[in-house]
Amino acid sequence: MTNPALIRMVDSWRQRIVERGESRRSIRQSRPTGMLVAFGLALLLLAPSLSAQVQVDIGFKRTLYMRYEPIICTVTITNLSARTLELADTLQEKWFSFQIENTDGRLLPPLNMSYTNQPVQIPAGQKLTRSINLTPLYPLSEFGTYRVRAAVFLPELGRYFASSNLNIDITEGRELWRQTVGIAPGSGSGATRTYTILAHRLPATTMLYLRVEDRDAGVVYCTTQLGRFITFGKPDVEIDAASHIHILQNTAPKAFLYSHFDTNGKVIKQQAYQVMDTRPALVKRDNQIEVLGGVPFNPNVKTPEQNLPKMSDRPVALPTPQGQATPQEKRPENLLSR
Repeated sequence: MTNPALIRMVDSWRQRIVERGESRRSIRQSRPTGMLVAFGLALLLLAPSLSAQVQVDIGFKRTLYMRYEPIICTVTITNLSARTLELADTLQEKWFSFQIENTDGRLLPPLNMSYTNQPVQIPAGQKLTRSINLTPLYPLSEFGTYRVRAAVFLPELGRYFASSNLNIDITEGRELWRQTVGIAPGSGSGATRTYTILAHRLPATTMLYLRVEDRDAGVVYCTTQLGRFITFGKPDVEIDAASHIHILQNTAPKAFLYSHFDTNGKVIKQQAYQVMDTRPALVKRDNQIEVLGGVPFNPNVKTPEQNLPKMSDRPVALPTPQGQATPQEKRPENLLSR
């Protein structure tokens, strides 16, 4: 297809030659060379505009993850063109995709090859930001390092715009506790659940995780991060009559977190406790699990700071009557006198 911008550029070049008084013969002789020069100039002018149509950026909160843990990738697509971009799948191409490689350079295909992307519009100069969990989309359960980048396809240009590569590492935690329990009919697929509590050492702290799986069926329902964990000892764990798991972990020297999950890894309740007179503990009463001791509190609410008194906050001295001093208040003329 002929490029209108290129034709206008060549015509302008010819017009300038005519204005300079060149003959028709010289124009015909120089036209092939002029066409090549104009074509090269057009490529130089259009190449920056093509590469600047879309900017794709990705980010992760951290680079170290446990197996089956949610891996949230934040994708930002910026429209740098002067018009609204229409992004939609075609019969041959998906307008958005990830490209994930393992340490051997092998591309990981999506678990569902027939996925679809909802069409979107991005106005000129605007950004589109989405957070995407990679764990249910790609086979990332093996230990190792993975290289991740995102790509956006523009049908009108017939090309991809990709982000820079970011590396993530998949590891496994240290197992602290594990137990397999039976579940009641109707609670979900399978007849058993295996609960595993793991500690995972991150660069700044140690985090506690709960994994819920059906090992017979090979199904992992969740690997959930419970929060910080002080490694002096093990968390308190109890199973109730419904085969639900209850966990009480030490998150700080005088702080605890209680978590209650069902057999499919869904959180039912979480509550933070502070140590006051007694230390909180899990207690089983009539097949029910309770937290005994401690004081519930909201860790997201900051305690108001107590400002220290200033010198200007001192109370003003009351005026005293200026009467004549009593003999007891008089200063002795001689320190040795009585």
